Amino acid sequence: MKKVGIIMGSDSDLPIVKKAAATLKSLDIPYETHIYSAHRTPEEAAEFTRNAKKNGFGVIIAAAGMAAHLAGAIAANTTLPVIGIPCKGPVLDGLDALLSTVQMPTGIPVATVAINGGANAALLAAEILALSDKELDARLEAKRAADRQTVLEKDAKVEAQLEE
Repeated sequence: MKKVGIIMGSDSDLPIVKKAAATLKSLDIPYETHIYSAHRTPEEAAEFTRNAKKNGFGVIIAAAGMAAHLAGAIAANTTLPVIGIPCKGPVLDGLDALLSTVQMPTGIPVATVAINGGANAALLAAEILALSDKELDARLEAKRAADRQTVLEKDAKVEAQLEE
């Protein structure tokens, strides 16, 4: 199975990245996590990205806040799917990161999830990998069914409480 690369621009993004890692782990998807800054360590970020295919990666998740150029910098160096997680920052509550991540020029796409959307980034990565992995596809189907059941149980509980 292909691995997922999770790159964060700073250790301040770790709480968001942990959600992505936990989701990948729950689906038995191998991953590696690194800190590479688009601005402070551009050579290392580019080297990782240029070698990602030959090193067994199938998708890269990039989490960054504020200027949030990381996903775009990574996407510029690979044709692997790149999923950007805009992280909430201290000034504009993540809107700056969202716009930086989603507004990529034609030819360099970055799939973008919600601000702080670590779990959804991992699920999107899993869906991409599942296109060529039937076992992973079955695990995703089972997760969806379990999530559905959880919501239906909560519905029944609330309904019962309100009828008392």
